[in-house]
Amino acid sequence: MSQPIGASTARLYISCHLSPSHHERSLCYSELMSTEAAHPVAATITILQDHGIIPDVIPVKAAFRPKLFFFASYPTGETGGDEGVLGVKLSKEATKDEPELRLVADQSLEETEGKSYTVVMTDPDAPSRADPKFGQWRHWVITGIKIPEAEGRIVTMQKTKSATTPYMGPAPPPGSGVHRYTFLLFEEPSPDFSIPSDAIEHNAEFTARRNWNAIKFGEKYGLRLVGVNFFLTEVPA
Repeated sequence: MSQPIGASTARLYISCHLSPSHHERSLCYSELMSTEAAHPVAATITILQDHGIIPDVIPVKAAFRPKLFFFASYPTGETGGDEGVLGVKLSKEATKDEPELRLVADQSLEETEGKSYTVVMTDPDAPSRADPKFGQWRHWVITGIKIPEAEGRIVTMQKTKSATTPYMGPAPPPGSGVHRYTFLLFEEPSPDFSIPSDAIEHNAEFTARRNWNAIKFGEKYGLRLVGVNFFLTEVPA
């Protein structure tokens, strides 16, 4: 897989999250946030293309350009954590519980004031990337996400509503290869946005989650895609 050219900040970001300890990740965070390099959104498109998120989740014709850099943060143990950032590999066990959503704060947050967001998590590789007959698999849909005023360089986004589709952690079949668990951040059309009660997204039954499409979902409800991130999970045979 090719390395994104000119994406030093994003590569640093990834290496931070490959650090073996929470302490080292924290130090790496500090290094990243103190650099004058480009914001990590600059390399997002290249990395999404390298991993096939574009076009497998986001069609090329969508002409997506990220506005915000967000990621899922999974608590692990008492002091550590795992962050789903641009293709980092995380275990099934580490990602079984609903994550927190975090955002890299910068001047673009001025545009988020008074706005609300929807986040979805989807797997295009169900049951496998070679045979995605059940993809996309709808793992999570949550609306009413707010971005608080930044008090640091990493902001924890606020969940103001219960999930429309309750979170279901990765469960790739053993031996099915790497799965690309993809998070999409959509700006909602209005602060009082909600998904109709009869929508499929309210159906959390196992088989009802399959053959979903995140981009078509967004288009249906007038949602604007502003951020994407993903991690990889694989269960050996």
